[in-house]
Amino acid sequence: MRRGRRGPDRGGHLPRAGQDRNARRDPQASVVVLSDEWDGPWVQIDGTAEVLDLPEALEPLVEYYRVIAGEHPDWDEYRRAMTAQGKSLLRLTARRWGPVATGGFPPRLAPDREH
Repeated sequence: MRRGRRGPDRGGHLPRAGQDRNARRDPQASVVVLSDEWDGPWVQIDGTAEVLDLPEALEPLVEYYRVIAGEHPDWDEYRRAMTAQGKSLLRLTARRWGPVATGGFPPRLAPDREH
């Protein structure tokens, strides 16, 4: 989870008092996974969230970075930055998922579009 100091960061993520506090209060959570394409496939995953705080979160944050962006040029620097910023990580254990769907609106609600 990325955190801003005074509100949502540029990615729309809430500060620490938001997402992780909510997950601690009620671990039932959902995530929507979107494709890179406009109007492309998406799926909702429902499950149980677990908040990992430092120092337990440090190596999972490294793995998260590797999956998203590949190798970091300086892993020691990355670990220091994550520690200095007090990062946390939300881990979602999937309970159910679906549907794999396409488009953002039901056809009956979408405006007419020329193709």
